[in-house]
Amino acid sequence: MDLLSPIDTIKGVGEKTTKLFNKLGVYTIEDILLFFPRTYLVYPECSIPDKDSVNSLISISGRIKSSPKMFRSKNHMDILSVTTYVNDIPVDLVWFNSNYLRNNFEPGKVYIFYGRLVSEKGRFKISQPAIFTPEKYQELRREIQPIYHLTKGLTNNAVLKAAKSAFEGAKIPEFRLPEELEKKNDFMPYNKALYTYHFPDKFEKLVEARRRLAYEEMFFFILNSKLQEEKSISFPNEFDICHHQETDCFKSKLKYSLTSDQDKVLSEILSDLTGNYATQRLIQGDVGSGKTIVAFLAMLDVALSGYQAAIMAPTEVLAKQHYESFTEWIELAGIDIPVALFTGSMKASEKKAMQKLVDENPNTLIIGTHALITDGREFGNLALVIVDEQHRFGVQQRDKLSSKGNHPHIIVMSATPIPRTLAMILYGNMHVSAIKELPANRLPIKTCVIKESMRPTAYKFVSDEVEKGHQAYIICPLVEASETTEAQNVTDYSKKLKSYFNDKYEIGVLHGKMKPAEKNQVMEDFANHKTQILVSTTVVEVGVNVPNATVIMIENANRFGLAALHQLRGRVGRGDAQSYCILMNESKDDNQSKRLNIMLKSNDGFYIAKEDLKLRGPGDLFGVRQSGEFSFKVADIYQDANELEMASNDVDIILKEDPNLDNHLELRSTLNLFLANQFYVL
Repeated sequence: MDLLSPIDTIKGVGEKTTKLFNKLGVYTIEDILLFFPRTYLVYPECSIPDKDSVNSLISISGRIKSSPKMFRSKNHMDILSVTTYVNDIPVDLVWFNSNYLRNNFEPGKVYIFYGRLVSEKGRFKISQPAIFTPEKYQELRREIQPIYHLTKGLTNNAVLKAAKSAFEGAKIPEFRLPEELEKKNDFMPYNKALYTYHFPDKFEKLVEARRRLAYEEMFFFILNSKLQEEKSISFPNEFDICHHQETDCFKSKLKYSLTSDQDKVLSEILSDLTGNYATQRLIQGDVGSGKTIVAFLAMLDVALSGYQAAIMAPTEVLAKQHYESFTEWIELAGIDIPVALFTGSMKASEKKAMQKLVDENPNTLIIGTHALITDGREFGNLALVIVDEQHRFGVQQRDKLSSKGNHPHIIVMSATPIPRTLAMILYGNMHVSAIKELPANRLPIKTCVIKESMRPTAYKFVSDEVEKGHQAYIICPLVEASETTEAQNVTDYSKKLKSYFNDKYEIGVLHGKMKPAEKNQVMEDFANHKTQILVSTTVVEVGVNVPNATVIMIENANRFGLAALHQLRGRVGRGDAQSYCILMNESKDDNQSKRLNIMLKSNDGFYIAKEDLKLRGPGDLFGVRQSGEFSFKVADIYQDANELEMASNDVDIILKEDPNLDNHLELRSTLNLFLANQFYVL
């Protein structure tokens, strides 16, 4: 079976299933091999249902005394119902539109049922439980089950079967790295690592497989970056930019003084803008550190020098907020500089008017989303490009924007704090600046870690803040309920919350599966105070500014990396009022509590990132994503910091001896194959 053969080459994958796989980006045999599990499940021992296990995923061993009953609900849904008995404790089991299961039960026999236990009207109940014979369940308990990302209509079992069939027929290379690296690092063979990552028989082997795949991703990423760096040409600085007195005059009119870090970074940017060559700079600014005003001041000097400057934001809401802030600041400065906005939802006539504004004014400040890089959008006098929240854009998108001008200076801004040693490896071709100091008017966010028993107290606190006229975020890890994960999901959670507060508050719902226009509307409603509480997945982490939001409650906080938690916490604390972060810890593991307690000690993202690195261990590698900064399939810059350093050193050794890979033709070929399957964000 050829790796590039279409997915429907696999027996049992028909036209309907192929379309579902395509939705997940799986088109070929190679795609399914690289469609890695998002987490793993080890089925628990069977237990006796009790009040402590309500709302948890459990397995029960129960006897069926009579045949299942079937009836139709008011909304025309077929419902199959049967009661099983666990030590004489009745548990009601319900399946929807699953009439085919009716003949699967034999009265008097014992079955194992796995699902989420709930309590309704004093009785235990499990909806849509998985069914096993005792023998089959014991067999499954000896295995680690892969859990995949799914789309509606595609089951986990269908993905699992397709992956197994692909492995049986595909020709997968045993090695992809130079022989000396395979031996030196004592790696599991590539084909074995791939298979083990999907179907591990032992946790230790899973860790070993992951180590190899994570290293390999970062090795090829760094190798490509270094080769591109060698090829890159330093373009002369074609722009006559200087610092202007009007910029200093504007700074003096602000209600606050810039921090020493902001002044230092502005000085570094000015040095770039006035230097001999066009430059690229990364600005790492902790959440709430004031990157936007730094971007504006740099753009102001460019505009006052007679050139255009553009800033690209990842969402329409953020782009509009930048537009409003920039317009307000230009008025405060008392300077006649036009500000243009381009977003995807604007009417063609509005975009045309903005383009006319840009064409007629060589010193326009330009703000926008991806709409800035669409064909037909021209900025003939562009001297500076700033990409905000840069991990949301691909390198191609950033380059496309810079290609609108004549080799402009480039600044990328990130709110993800990366320890400097890692940053120097990952951004070797850029100057790196950091804004660590928070503005003096920012109050530190008060953080607490609580258990389930404190939930009523937490809800009362949220309600109290809303009653004061403030707003609240509540973050859930999932979009919809999962049969295999106990985490909270936004769909059910928002309904429960409305019921809990008796529909007293307007509650918005936000998640990544919504269409862009829907997401924009939800965020605008929250920003404009039309909704008081926003229940969201981590999609809200991108730097939207809602100063009125003073509390963020993060469900299943133990499932997030500390870097991600710090990003989320930064959604509040943007106004003058005291802000709060409530971390719900569902884990019984003391190490998880120790990890979360780091969040109580500091509001400094760089400190948190360093401390988190110290606590990382093999057991933390699955189910906790630390950073979305790079689109690696397996690797994570925080969790795999050691492998990142190893890969960087190994690349340096190879390129020192063979700068153009003339003696490593097979490695160059593998690199090209690897890049064809990846879309890295840098």
